[in-house]
Amino acid sequence: MKMHNFKFQSSGLERFFGPLEAKIMEILWSSAEEITIKDVHHKLDQEKAMSFNTVMTVMNRLVDKGILQKRSQIRSFVYRPVMSREAFMEAQSKELTFDLIEEFGSQAVVHMVDALDQVDPALLDRLEQKIKQLKKDR
Repeated sequence: MKMHNFKFQSSGLERFFGPLEAKIMEILWSSAEEITIKDVHHKLDQEKAMSFNTVMTVMNRLVDKGILQKRSQIRSFVYRPVMSREAFMEAQSKELTFDLIEEFGSQAVVHMVDALDQVDPALLDRLEQKIKQLKKDR
C-alpha cells in the first residue's frame, strides 16, 4: 500500500495522513478490537468537539484508501486497520526508500550511509550482516 502524499515537513503519522486521519488511526491501532465510528467519535470528542459526520466521512475515506476494513455488525459497522502500525510504518519506509533510490539513484544511498554515523552501533552491525547476506546470495 503506497501513500501518495508524503509530507517531509510533518512528523510521525502526519507525514502520511492528515491530522484527523492520524488521530483516528492512532485510536484504531491502540484498540485491541474492532471499533465503531461512535467509539472513535467519543474518544476524539473528549479532546475537541467534532462532528460525528466528519469522523464518519474520514473513516470511510480511509476504507476507500485501503487503510481500514469495514464490517457490518448489528445495526452499525465496525472498523479495524488493514495492518498493524508497525507493519504500516515498515511498508511506508520501504516504499519511500525505493522512491528515493529511483529518483536520486546512488546519491540517495550515499546520503543514507553518511547518516549512519548518527545511529546506534547495533544498527550498523545489522546493516553489515544484511550486506554480507546480499553479497552471499548473488
